[in-house]
Amino acid sequence: MYNYVLRRVGFMAVTLFLVTLIAFAVTNILPGDVALVILGPNATEESIATLQAQLGLNRPLYIQYLDWVFGLLRGDMGESLRFSEPVAALIAERLPRSLLLAVTATLIAVALSIPLGVYAAINQNEAPDVTASMFAFIGISMPIFLWGLVFILVFAVWFNIFPTGGYTSPTENLVASLRQLVLPASAMGFALTAYIMRMTRSSMLEVLSAEYIKLARAKGMSQRVVVLRHALKNAVIPVITVIAFQFSYAFGGVVVLEEVFFWPGIGRLTLTAIQSRDIPLIQGCIIVVALIYMISNFAADLLYAYFDPRIRYGGDE
Repeated sequence: MYNYVLRRVGFMAVTLFLVTLIAFAVTNILPGDVALVILGPNATEESIATLQAQLGLNRPLYIQYLDWVFGLLRGDMGESLRFSEPVAALIAERLPRSLLLAVTATLIAVALSIPLGVYAAINQNEAPDVTASMFAFIGISMPIFLWGLVFILVFAVWFNIFPTGGYTSPTENLVASLRQLVLPASAMGFALTAYIMRMTRSSMLEVLSAEYIKLARAKGMSQRVVVLRHALKNAVIPVITVIAFQFSYAFGGVVVLEEVFFWPGIGRLTLTAIQSRDIPLIQGCIIVVALIYMISNFAADLLYAYFDPRIRYGGDE
């Protein structure tokens, strides 16, 4: 396991390096002049040239890239052109809010999808299975922002149970913070439920048809013991992969959902950076999102060995 962790960390470092190359290349081929965006359309050529020199935009691209990468290694992501604040500070303020939303949504999805998937599998081709499958197809077909609009319409407009959006820090008002979290987290959780439920059902069907499950039933074990102790534990491996992927998708999906619910997280920060062509902030947001993806996948790999002792990561096995 130790050697495997070292290899994965090295692989993540290489991947992150490639992400920095892509992020730098993409942000520097965007149309428009950053200095012109900052100074406005009435700026003179002299003022534009002066600001470009101050920002280092007149230097060769490889020099700009190396300066940025060495800054990242020191924990310095540069300064936001839009907010005139350190990028790292802006991201550090908003990242916990997006993580709270993504984690809560994933927990809701897991709590709903795994029982539904198991129940559908043990009632294959019956009414519960057909109903759960129809729900899954609807969930997969609807984009995440549409789920958000539906939840706002039903629970905020029609029944007036929860607020339509906004954010309050839990340290300021815990009740208000939880009420504002319910709709966006539930909307995202429902969007993720369909994928995890389908994988749980498919994996459970495969395991339930295995010979050792038939043997367990022949020995007189109860349905509960067969399903929970034997079948689910072996069916959960591919489900973990989907959960990790869906958590990454949820974190990426907050870019849209945060705008719908006026949630001031890293998603809205990224949109603001793109709209104002704030290159340092765009690059910082891309790096953070990429790190979240890599860490979630790495955590999923480690969970494999926990749920299935047969899995070993030693290089000689």
